[in-house]
Amino acid sequence: MSKKPVGITDTTYRDAHQSRMATRMTTADMLPVAPAMNEIGFWALEMWGGATFDSAMRFIKEDPWGRIRTLREHIPDTRFMMLLRGQNILGYQHYPDDVLVEFVHAAVRNGVDVIRIFDALNDIRNMELSMQTAKEAGGHAQACVVYTISPVHDIPHYVETALELRDRGADSLCIKDMAGIMTPYRGYNLVKELKEQVDIPIEIHSHMTSGMAAMTYLKCIEAGADIVDCCMSALSGGTSQPPAETMAAVLQETDYDSGLDLEKMAEVNKHFAAIRGNYGEFLTDADTEPRALIYQIPGGMLSNLRSQLNGQGMADKYQEVLEEVPRVRAEMGYPPLVTPMSQIVGTQAVLNVATGTRYGVKSKEIRDYVRGLYGRPPVPIDEDVKKMVIGDEEVITGRPAELLEPRLESAKEEIAQYIQQPEDVLSYILFPQPALEYFKHREEHGIRVQ
Repeated sequence: MSKKPVGITDTTYRDAHQSRMATRMTTADMLPVAPAMNEIGFWALEMWGGATFDSAMRFIKEDPWGRIRTLREHIPDTRFMMLLRGQNILGYQHYPDDVLVEFVHAAVRNGVDVIRIFDALNDIRNMELSMQTAKEAGGHAQACVVYTISPVHDIPHYVETALELRDRGADSLCIKDMAGIMTPYRGYNLVKELKEQVDIPIEIHSHMTSGMAAMTYLKCIEAGADIVDCCMSALSGGTSQPPAETMAAVLQETDYDSGLDLEKMAEVNKHFAAIRGNYGEFLTDADTEPRALIYQIPGGMLSNLRSQLNGQGMADKYQEVLEEVPRVRAEMGYPPLVTPMSQIVGTQAVLNVATGTRYGVKSKEIRDYVRGLYGRPPVPIDEDVKKMVIGDEEVITGRPAELLEPRLESAKEEIAQYIQQPEDVLSYILFPQPALEYFKHREEHGIRVQ
């Protein structure tokens, strides 16, 4: 076999601290090792998007756009990657096309290289504009196939989705296993089939929730995967990614050798191990949760369910809710349990258990989902449940964003007094209240955008 070095994307600056410390890491804690991160040789640093944008303004009073620019000053040579929720951008609802287009251009303009794009339903109609815009802006469009298990989510389904994403212009493909439920041999078979039919690079993203991700990575690499997602070991494990140092060491002296600098990685990890204690109140354990394999619930969703139940004095109902989640998911057409579907399905499961009457109380989000406002479910929603949720209301069958009015110009007028940079308008549209609070904080403390 000829040498086939495998790339490693490091997620410490985004998914790792989102998974292990509630997305609270500050830019100040990222900077001391930024030059070393630049020199390690990672394929990319996943350092933005997901929940980091909201958390920056809401909890740590930082400008999320400034984080990209600041890190880029110290990391000039390594690709920056962000996670984009398709037409949801970084929020939990669909946004108009004018906002999406401007957001993607702004992300690339500020320093993001790879836009990793997913849709919670694998509805390509909700991804196509993001992909097209990322390429137009000069970025790399990485399209995700969200991985889950159901009667319809089999290898032919994933291959069909991947081929369509490639045909729509994807530069690379990511298999996004957000719940850490892709077993090593399923991963091998999936990647092997994809490599035979889809001629673009394939990246594997998983979580250690069930304890399998590192083994799955190795089998996927043997099947031809080009890149895997890891993080510094101080923030690995639990609901985070496998440790980058371990993966790089495993691949050394093989044809897959990533070529990463292990000594520099050890130096970087020492820093993250030292600052981890600063986030003690948010830090989650690195425990293994094998129940994820039974209920297919991502680790973050498990934490949210516990929190919701504890807040309602229903901690004893946890197991009952775990069993209700797969029932709701099946009735809803087997949506993958990734943001925002994990929240929508999880909340409805809690309501069903809490009230003792299934769908007696319906969340606004579950009604919107059944109406078609999030996109097309993998399979049709159960007709009896649909009637319980929306009665005889008509279901939208087109692309949901086509129903939305442009938003950029009206938002500019609404916050004219606070604008310091064009990107402020986007921050406000995505998260109005946290953005306004941050803008006021910025003014009160005399903070000027750099």
